[in-house]
Amino acid sequence: MLISVLSFQADFAQSSRFTLTGDISNLKAPVEWVYLTYTVNNQRITDSVLVKQDSYSFKGNIDEAVQAQLHIRYKADRVSNNPIPVNSKRDYAIVFLEPGNMTVASLDSFANVVVTDSKADAEYRRLQEMAKPFDDRLAELYRRSAAARKEKDENALKSLEKQIDSADAEANEKIYGSYIKKNPASPIAIYALRNWAGYELDAAKVEPVFKALPAATRNSASGKEMQEKINIAKKTGIGQMAIDFTQNDTLGKPVALSSLRGKYLLLDFWASWCGPCRAENPNLVGVFNKYKNKGFQVLSVSLDRPGAKEKWLKAIHDDGLNWWHVSDLKFWENAVARQYGIEAIPQNLLLDPTGKIIAKNLRGSDLGKKLATIYPD
Repeated sequence: MLISVLSFQADFAQSSRFTLTGDISNLKAPVEWVYLTYTVNNQRITDSVLVKQDSYSFKGNIDEAVQAQLHIRYKADRVSNNPIPVNSKRDYAIVFLEPGNMTVASLDSFANVVVTDSKADAEYRRLQEMAKPFDDRLAELYRRSAAARKEKDENALKSLEKQIDSADAEANEKIYGSYIKKNPASPIAIYALRNWAGYELDAAKVEPVFKALPAATRNSASGKEMQEKINIAKKTGIGQMAIDFTQNDTLGKPVALSSLRGKYLLLDFWASWCGPCRAENPNLVGVFNKYKNKGFQVLSVSLDRPGAKEKWLKAIHDDGLNWWHVSDLKFWENAVARQYGIEAIPQNLLLDPTGKIIAKNLRGSDLGKKLATIYPD
């Protein structure tokens, strides 16, 4: 098995050119355009082709297996002259590209595909099949959570959120964690490792598994990217001094993190467009108001989009966030977020008066419980 899997990587090294040929002859609706999106060396690439005789083809250059998204645009309806609306479940497909020639055949919908001549995609399909029972379970929990939110049943919502977190953690460990440990030379090793590591990467847990991967995988573009994530996680782990930075506040004046030392401070990453962040804000406001007179402070870093300053300011006002705020309005490219390896929000770090990180991602009642130990009545 090891020799066979290692041969996958040998195949990758032979050529960096890929050709993807698609067959949509089974689809009844009239497809006009097909789009392909993937990322190489942190550069997002989007290509498009006109469908001809129920087929399409893409070519490009990649040096390793790459996850990609295919989606379609229908021809305009003859009556309304508008394209048929696109459905996210029906008209989008995930495939794994790899150097060489591969084919994608759509079955009863564009999303339901059979991929041939991509060993990486075959491994991805196998992994997805393993994950299906967990995905179905999570989908049901999310359905019930949405119903509880609609009915404003806070107790049920909190219980379901805990069940979702638990189910998600179990799936990550039993599916992605188990897969990467048993298949370190898989062509989708970094994909599986990234899913297992999650957005709140624990370097002590992830690095030993990463180091067990073949050198070719670790030295690939995605491998180097994962190494960088691990390095950042080490620098921002509990017990480390928070990385200093300077960013402008709502008035355009620079604020340095180091200038706020001397008090316990929550470094909070959020955005006005982030629903979970906005849902967490009332809890944060309550904790801040309870402990601000004892020296507790908050510095919020917003990942709001370029040109969205007014939305950022409105959210601050509407949610009553009366503490320090900074942003460069660069969305996910926010310089501070990049420094701290932030790829999902809300996230936060609790710093002691010296600037040392003493806790991370304290949400819900956890932040209040932690501060109660710092500021006893």
